[in-house]
Amino acid sequence: MTKDKPLNVVNPTPAAPNGDDSLARLDHLAAITRQLLDRCRSRGASQAEVSCSEEHGLSVNVRMGSVETVESTSDRGIAVTVYFGQRKGSASTADLREDSLDATVEQACAIARFTEDDAAAGLADAALMATLPATGRFPDFDSWHPWALDADRAIDIALACEAAGRDSDPRIENSDGASVGTSASLSVYANSHGFVGREHGTQHSISCALIAGRGDDMQRDGWYTAALAAEDLQPAAAVGRRAAERAASRLQPRSLATADMPVLFSAEIARSLISHLLGAVSGGALYRKASFLVDSAGTQLFPEWFAVDELPFLPRGFRSAAYDAEGVATRESPLVSAGVLQRYVLGSYSARKLGLQTTANAGGVHNLQVKANAGELTDMLGGMGRGLLVTELMGQGINPVTGDYSRGAAGFWIEDGKPAFAVDGITVAGNLKAMFRSIEAVGSDVDPRSHIRTGSILIGKMTVAGTD
Repeated sequence: MTKDKPLNVVNPTPAAPNGDDSLARLDHLAAITRQLLDRCRSRGASQAEVSCSEEHGLSVNVRMGSVETVESTSDRGIAVTVYFGQRKGSASTADLREDSLDATVEQACAIARFTEDDAAAGLADAALMATLPATGRFPDFDSWHPWALDADRAIDIALACEAAGRDSDPRIENSDGASVGTSASLSVYANSHGFVGREHGTQHSISCALIAGRGDDMQRDGWYTAALAAEDLQPAAAVGRRAAERAASRLQPRSLATADMPVLFSAEIARSLISHLLGAVSGGALYRKASFLVDSAGTQLFPEWFAVDELPFLPRGFRSAAYDAEGVATRESPLVSAGVLQRYVLGSYSARKLGLQTTANAGGVHNLQVKANAGELTDMLGGMGRGLLVTELMGQGINPVTGDYSRGAAGFWIEDGKPAFAVDGITVAGNLKAMFRSIEAVGSDVDPRSHIRTGSILIGKMTVAGTD
């Protein structure tokens, strides 16, 4: 056997004039993936795939005007998966030394040789791979915006955020702190079909959590801003003031008498309902029969006006991508149209288990947009008139097999279309199938801080259990 060649980069992309060397580093990771694939082939693997990633970040936390933590991170990972026919083996390392990389390939091959055949195992079909554009690189959808932020500047921003919140309302008695974070990640995925994909992206955030009141009447709440580019973040002072406003508004909460009533989930909470839908239509849950939506594709689950679309090519989208985690080309497509579930959320393995084709969702969905049919939150409150606005959920009371839903909640009682008093110590309950059918409105007040883009969601009737 010939000796494996060392993993060196030939003619790497030079660093940009601004000192950004991310493209050169991606070239380096791509060179590693290609040579690791060669090593897998030389050991007899019929198929192989390699993922290489790097991530660098900085985060700071302050509390009551003092610095609590400053953390700089630098992580690297290499994962190798081989297939010998339909036997699969995987191994990983963070060590780029020659002997470690060689041992990782050998370990993956050894595991594959001793596993059982799995009829669904293997790479995604070669014909489904994303095609490299004429530029030679996949688009990054404007996702790369490094923030030149050092620890001192990050601390100043966090302190300013917390101070703005504490100073904005005399009822703010304490703080759970403020934080600032920035990260930059690079990844390369390659497989033995000849596919090589490079991605790089950044993400930044500012957050604050404050405590209003004292003694038994203390209430905690917070706010945060997150974006791929620092210029898209809300100002730090605005984040602090919003956290203070939310905490103070929760003082002197009451419970409610148990009853059925309209429930309006605020936008940042409403996306959890869409997450429950995603979990129920994901391939893993379906082929294991662990979902209340088994055999539901093509059925009416929502009102006729309701729609959810997957939009993988959004500029600055949190999950924008030209290909999924298996190299399959992504595409814009409806998940729900006219209230009907159009498809499941599948990678190639779960698709084969179900006798279907991948939906290019290995690794998850790529930006979901929920159709709005109503205005801003104030408009929705006016339309509801009387009921419960939920701004916080607690607990994990979801049965994925039956769809039964029961979670602790807090928020506000709405009377005559306006908040009348804060509410706490209650439970909202129902069944997700019935809840989906009972959605009456989705607001245009989209929360932009997630890849699930939805406004507030009004459900016509749920059981709210309280102590009064």
